[in-house]
Amino acid sequence: MTQGSTDRILQTINAVILGKQHAVKLALSCLIARGHLLIEDLPGVGKTTLAHTLATTLGLRFQRVQFTSDMLPADILGVSIYDPEKHQFSFHRGPIFTQLLLADEINRASPRTQSALLEAMEEQQVTIEGESYPLDDPFFVIATQNPTHQIGTFPLPESQLDRFLMRIQIGYPDHHAERALLIGEDRRQMLKQLTADITPDELLELQLSASKITLSDALIDYVQVLLAYTRQTGQFYNGLSPRAGLGLIQAARAWAMISGRDFVIPEDVQAVFPSIVQHRLQAREHLQSADWAIEILQQVAIP
Repeated sequence: MTQGSTDRILQTINAVILGKQHAVKLALSCLIARGHLLIEDLPGVGKTTLAHTLATTLGLRFQRVQFTSDMLPADILGVSIYDPEKHQFSFHRGPIFTQLLLADEINRASPRTQSALLEAMEEQQVTIEGESYPLDDPFFVIATQNPTHQIGTFPLPESQLDRFLMRIQIGYPDHHAERALLIGEDRRQMLKQLTADITPDELLELQLSASKITLSDALIDYVQVLLAYTRQTGQFYNGLSPRAGLGLIQAARAWAMISGRDFVIPEDVQAVFPSIVQHRLQAREHLQSADWAIEILQQVAIP
């Protein structure tokens, strides 16, 4: 249950999100690689729709939280409330206790509220008043954010950004896709009619299959050279961390599996590389993050 399942999932999502096959494949690769996904783009291009479609297609129980500037961590994690009949506090779970949390416009919340997600994203648990509560498996955070130059946004700190395996952009549709979108069925109605293509247990099987995709020593050499280049070139304030390297390998394996192969090739690494690194590197010069990734891939030779 690999190639057929992923083909069916991609077909379903691409019927809703028109003309964005590469971004959709990246998003699915991210979840199969057990990573969290950050979707950054202008309002109105389909960020929330993509997150909803992923959750429904993968059969995941999900909650949507609209982040605002006055939101508190307890609004996400939950809160202990005193029960006068039992004479004790009882914990009321927040929306994070689900399989997929859609953090909509995450950068409209304060850094304090943003940081409430750190433990959940890293350790798959939350700690309230000294007691830890495990989260479901699988558990994902899909966050959307508006460009940071827009009014009322708080940039995500580096520690928060690093918890996201990938950051992708959707962008405007091309002429033909936009025309089909304008004259076609309303996307909200399509979402209501969607059914799950797989179950959460089958998703766990896909994740396990992806983790077993063959990775040659030469491929590991290639990844290490890419990591070393970002640390030694002097173009960036900080190079890529070992966590980024692990994420790159996980995502490349997922991309290879979705592409119908049981081994990773350099093109798999190159396909996912920009979405892995563009939110982790900060250039010393004012360059677009997508340009950094292309330049790195051009400068580093394949072993």
